[in-house]
Amino acid sequence: MYGKVNLMKLLDGMVKKVLGNGLKVFILPMKNYNKTIAVYSTKYGSLDSEFILPGSEEKIKVPEGIAHFLEHKMFDMEYGNAFDKFSELGAESNAFTSYNNTTYYFSTTSNFYESLKVLLDFVETPYFTEESVEKEKGIITQELKMYEDDPDWQVYLNLLKSLYHAFPVRIDIGGTVESIQRINTELLYKCYNTFYHPSNMVLFIIGPVDAKEVLEFVEKHEEKRNLKSQKEIKRIYPDEPKTVFQKEIKIRHSVAQPLLLLGFKDVDTGYDGEKLLKKDIIIGILLEIMFGKSSETYERLYEAGLIDDRFGFSFEAYKDYGFCTIGGNTRDPEKLANEIIKNINSFKTKGISREDFEIIKRKFKGDFIQSLNSLDFIAHSFISYYHRGIDMFDFPLALEELSFDEVVNYIESFFDEDRMSISMVLPKG
Repeated sequence: MYGKVNLMKLLDGMVKKVLGNGLKVFILPMKNYNKTIAVYSTKYGSLDSEFILPGSEEKIKVPEGIAHFLEHKMFDMEYGNAFDKFSELGAESNAFTSYNNTTYYFSTTSNFYESLKVLLDFVETPYFTEESVEKEKGIITQELKMYEDDPDWQVYLNLLKSLYHAFPVRIDIGGTVESIQRINTELLYKCYNTFYHPSNMVLFIIGPVDAKEVLEFVEKHEEKRNLKSQKEIKRIYPDEPKTVFQKEIKIRHSVAQPLLLLGFKDVDTGYDGEKLLKKDIIIGILLEIMFGKSSETYERLYEAGLIDDRFGFSFEAYKDYGFCTIGGNTRDPEKLANEIIKNINSFKTKGISREDFEIIKRKFKGDFIQSLNSLDFIAHSFISYYHRGIDMFDFPLALEELSFDEVVNYIESFFDEDRMSISMVLPKG
């Protein structure tokens, strides 16, 4: 199998360990690189605004956007800001909040252990003051308003609001201007103590490091915290109908050209791990066959001037929800939407060819192997897959074992027009 030897060699040196306090640690030595990346992530995202504390029956509901708010405040330390510490050490650092996790990371070519200590220290040391929390509300309010002015974000968010009745993926990751006003230090500490417990977190390190030496460093650091492993957090999500909330939404915005996103809601949910990985690959293959840049459809739509090179598609596959998006900038959103639907229906009728299936399988395999040259890709993909119960390095085997019939069977069930919504952003005037 193409790339098998290299992948086996790569994984042979990986060290994995669950520490006594529940923290999952993965260290992957890559000796031929200069850069080292460390990623510290908690399974806590914008969806988790209602939950039950481990070991109790207490149900907690917090304002939307608090996970993102917490991410902003975590860099605050008594000594100042952790960003400045990283800069002093010559390391680049950042963080992000998604629907499902909050992730902190740095990359460096020097002072690795000093930088790792800064990462562990600031993520493990909450420091919130009433004054800084009030100041942050103003900063995030401006950020939310900035996204309101971003047509690409609005066409995407409106699609999710159309696909979902109640599931919190329809709410902006940053919350709303109203919801963040209800955030205070007490709620921040409550969410931190619940979701930033090491049992709910993972640390991934990749680069030219001695894995055993790094593990020893992390173990000594974590022992000082004197924490024990805790039970899984119970997350509470509202019941979500299988239908879409609305079929279409149009807004006017300051854009030179209309934007279109068409989406399908995945109702085959409730599982993660290998089964979720397989579905992720299947929908990816179908979208690539139907709308990829090498497809006849893409070429036809491009030649007709209905799309440009920003046209694209994606599939978000998670345990509790999933959806795909198709679209981009277009001079005629109505016509493009009709062409997309017509193309999908054509594939439903005629099916996909075995030849196209094999071509795209080889493409996916080659792309994956090629991507292993990027430490950034490995680090962030590993974390993204991990939070979905998937080992990213299972991808080649899952792809290899995927049958033509399995892919064909998904066309009819997934691309159901009853579970489709359309979002458009049109020019003002």
